[in-house]
Amino acid sequence: MTPSDIEFDKQHIWHPYTSLISPLPCIGVVGAQGVKLTLDDGRQIIDGMSSWWSTIHGYNNPRLNQAAKDQIDKMSHVMFGGITHPSAVALCRRLVEMTAKPLNRVFLSDSGSVAVEVALKMAIQYWVAKGKPQKSRMLTIENGYHGDTFAAMSVCDPVNGMHELFNNVLTQQLFAKAPQVAFGEAWNEDDIKPLEALFEHHHQHAAAIILEPIVQGAGGMRMYHPNYLKAVRRLCDKYDVLLICDEIATGFGRTGKLFAYEHSDIVPDILCLGKALTGGYMSLAATITSQAIGEMVCKTDAGVFMHGPTFMGNPLACAVASESLAILQQGDWQQQVSNIEAQLKAQFAPFEQLDVVADVRVLGAIGVIELHNPVDMESITNAFVENGVWIRPFGKLVYIMPQYIMSERELKSLTSAIYNVVSQL
Repeated sequence: MTPSDIEFDKQHIWHPYTSLISPLPCIGVVGAQGVKLTLDDGRQIIDGMSSWWSTIHGYNNPRLNQAAKDQIDKMSHVMFGGITHPSAVALCRRLVEMTAKPLNRVFLSDSGSVAVEVALKMAIQYWVAKGKPQKSRMLTIENGYHGDTFAAMSVCDPVNGMHELFNNVLTQQLFAKAPQVAFGEAWNEDDIKPLEALFEHHHQHAAAIILEPIVQGAGGMRMYHPNYLKAVRRLCDKYDVLLICDEIATGFGRTGKLFAYEHSDIVPDILCLGKALTGGYMSLAATITSQAIGEMVCKTDAGVFMHGPTFMGNPLACAVASESLAILQQGDWQQQVSNIEAQLKAQFAPFEQLDVVADVRVLGAIGVIELHNPVDMESITNAFVENGVWIRPFGKLVYIMPQYIMSERELKSLTSAIYNVVSQL
C-alpha cells in the first residue's frame, strides 16, 4: 500500500468501533499466510486474533483456496428462494452430522448478528403459533454480547456492553446477574439463583433465554462453570422457555469441545453459528433448530418463517464452509487445541506476578490477560506490532485466540511479545 492509500483510508473509510474525530491509525496489510500477516513495509507479524476468532485453519489454506476456486467457476451466487445447490446441501449435511440431535433444521444467513436475529424471531414466532403471543421477551445474563444489529443489541449487556447509547430505542429484555463461579472452580448452587428468580417471575412472558455457553466473548471474555448451563437447561424445561445458545465465537472447537454446550452435556433448542464456519474466508452463519420447533414456527397465519436474506445460502461461502468443516472432521483439531491450552497455561503463569494484571484465564485456544486499568489502544497496538505480533485488546482485556495450526514456536513468540508489552505498562 502506498502512503496515499493510507491517507485515503484515513480520510474516507470508517473502520469498526472508530471515531472520525480522532481516528486511530491503521496498519497496511498486503498478504497473509499461515498465522502471519505481511505488512506493507515487508514485515511479517504473528496474528494472535485469528481475524476476530475466525481463521482457525490459518490464512491461505490450500484446501479452502481450492474449494473457492472450484466453486467460483460454477457459480458464485444464486438466490436461495425456490432454488437449492450442491454446496448448500453439502454444508448443511455436515452441520446436521456435527451438531447434537435433534438439531436438524438449518437456516443459513449472512453473519453472526443476523443468525442471532433469526434465532430470536424463530422463538417469538414459535410462541405466536402456539397461541401465546405474550411470550415475546428474551431472558439473558449480564456481560453478554450477541451482535450489533437491533434485536441482537437488545440482548447484549445494557450497561457494561457497547450499546448503551441505544437503550432508549431497544426492546427492553430481562437480565439476570452473570454467573460468578468460574470454569474449574467448585460449583455453588447459589450461582443460579438470580436467573432462577427471573424465570419464576417472568416465564409467562419469556420466549427464550439466549446466552453464550461457557465463555462470554466480547462482553468480558468470562469463563463460567458448566453446571450453570446445566441449570439453565433445567429451568427452560421446567418453565417452558426455549434455550438459544450463541456459539458464534465458541463453536467449532475453540473451547476444547466441538461446541461449548458439550461441556455441560446439554442440547439447546436453537443454535447460532458463524465466525469460524468458513475458516474466516468470508461471511456466513447458520441458525439450527429441531424439526418440531421448525414445524411449530410455520403454523402461524403466515405459514412460513418470516425471514429471507438476499445472500442466504451463497454457493461460494457454502463451498468454503463445507471444506472448512471437512478439515475439522478429518483433522486433529482436538490435539491442536489441547496443546495450545497447555502452552498458554504454562506461558501465561508469569503474568500473575505482574502488578498491572488482575486475572489470567485460559480455556481451549483462548487466552485472557485482564488488567486493572483500560489500555491505551493506539500505544499498546503499536507496541505489539513492534514486537512482531497483531493483538487487538479492548478495555482492560488483552486476549488471544490462536489459529489451531499455530506451532509451539509461533505461540511462544506471541506470548513472549505480550509479556514484553504488558510488563512495561
